[in-house]
Amino acid sequence: MSEGTDETTGREYWDARYSESERVWSGDPNAVLVDETAGLEPGTALDLGCGEGADAVWLARQGWRVVAADISAVALERARRHAAEAGVGDRIDFQRHDLATSFPEGGFDLVAAFFLHSWNDLPREAILRTAASRVAPGGTLLIVGHVGEPMWVEEIGAYVELPTSAQVLESLEPAAQEWEVLVSRERTRAHAGPGGHTADSVVELRRR
Repeated sequence: MSEGTDETTGREYWDARYSESERVWSGDPNAVLVDETAGLEPGTALDLGCGEGADAVWLARQGWRVVAADISAVALERARRHAAEAGVGDRIDFQRHDLATSFPEGGFDLVAAFFLHSWNDLPREAILRTAASRVAPGGTLLIVGHVGEPMWVEEIGAYVELPTSAQVLESLEPAAQEWEVLVSRERTRAHAGPGGHTADSVVELRRR
């Protein structure tokens, strides 16, 4: 992974990161997404930080119409190819956004924000509050992030705050009369690389 610097923009960093190899991620949907959306009626979904498109493609295959956003043009091009090869390209609208400065418009039945971590000054709490504002009445907000120091922190040479599920929930400031908390927990999972395992925070809310 390339090391970030103060002079490198988020777009430049992530384009360079994705350009380092033909594929960065596995191509499989995140297990938490599969588990937590299993009982939801397909509708409209917003996938924030979609990367190479595995989650968006999986949602589209389940019948969702998806807006998928990422900061990297390189990642989005791979995601479009993945969607086309899977036969769901017409069900996904891929959009390039630096979520600190622009955001997809509209309301959605599902808003998913997975691993929105970055070495640069990413206003994650503000982004997640904006994500919550995009959830339609009766819709679901699903946030997953790393907890504890991940292996890549040493590679990029930067501190990244990785809050617990309770801290994420507190930062969202969900009003009890507006939101129902479905899940707020940590999930330990096996990791394919060296280092054994890591933990993820999982927060799932439903707008009343």
